[in-house]
Amino acid sequence: MNSRERVLCAFDHREPDRVPAWCGASVEFWDKAKRELGLDDEALRQRFGDDFRRVFARYVGPEVKLIPGATSVTPFGVQREGIGYGQPMSHPLAHATLDDIESFAWPDPDWMDASHIRGEAESYGGQYAILGGDWSPFWHDLIDLLGMENMYLKMYDQPELIDALLGRMVDYYAEVSRRIFDAAGGAIDVFFIGNDLGSQRGPLLSEAMFRRFLVPHFQRLVRLGHDYGLRVMLHCCGGFAELIPALIELEMDGVHAIQPSCRGMDLRVLKKRFGDKILFNGAIDSHHVLIKGTPEFVRDQTREVLDIMKPGGGYAAGASHDCILEETPLENVLAMFDAIQEYGVYGDN
Repeated sequence: MNSRERVLCAFDHREPDRVPAWCGASVEFWDKAKRELGLDDEALRQRFGDDFRRVFARYVGPEVKLIPGATSVTPFGVQREGIGYGQPMSHPLAHATLDDIESFAWPDPDWMDASHIRGEAESYGGQYAILGGDWSPFWHDLIDLLGMENMYLKMYDQPELIDALLGRMVDYYAEVSRRIFDAAGGAIDVFFIGNDLGSQRGPLLSEAMFRRFLVPHFQRLVRLGHDYGLRVMLHCCGGFAELIPALIELEMDGVHAIQPSCRGMDLRVLKKRFGDKILFNGAIDSHHVLIKGTPEFVRDQTREVLDIMKPGGGYAAGASHDCILEETPLENVLAMFDAIQEYGVYGDN
């Protein structure tokens, strides 16, 4: 099997030749790994055995000037500061009315260029599972625009305002992704979206609130992906086991990155309850194993996770965080990926 066939087989809950491998890494870790191994980007992906490749639309809209202290800005104009994704510096719609939402300076999908997408995807020759579509972090954007505590209060006091905001944001994200999929001409395999719904102690909102406010918008994105014949996979940090039944009901195909150290994310329980209904991607502990462990410990823990998660397919192996951090020892990451290659093989293949 090539990588693409392997991944799609796992999504179909069948056993491929081996468990697919997934690598997501921070820019800092990636640069460190390339430097220490003397490899370029593609050679490093191949060294890790990564079965996925990703393509992105490019921003071609008006120039955005960062204010002093800001390190990034969201599509909806929220400037952020700090390490990595950082934190919002303001909440521009914290006191908004429905009229304010209607007149807000919403981004134009024309600002995202997808004309190169098909060529980039096809450059891999059909060998890898191609991830595409807009990241669409509408839950994060809702928090940024309103402020978290204020957002929760408005869910009870002004639910119509929350609905209006989510609707406008997902209108934008869905249209950008639609244009990407039109441009890709069938060269994308997985619509990959991201919204962190969990904390170390469990979901950031109840199942009832999740179904009331967020499920309709996830449903829109899932249906969009399925209309183009794509698998749809959600990145979600933290403990969110209580929300998995709703994700399965709306026909989400996969979830990433599965943090076993969070409440409710016991791998044996997840595999037994949901392993034949949704693909799990990740699950090898980034914090206590990859950062703090030795290569031998990493190998042992990777093998243990594979023993739990790989039976019957429906699993892709990798770190339990979207981005392997710079402080993660390279030798531990190599040990994880080498163990996936060694112990992820299915017995009849």
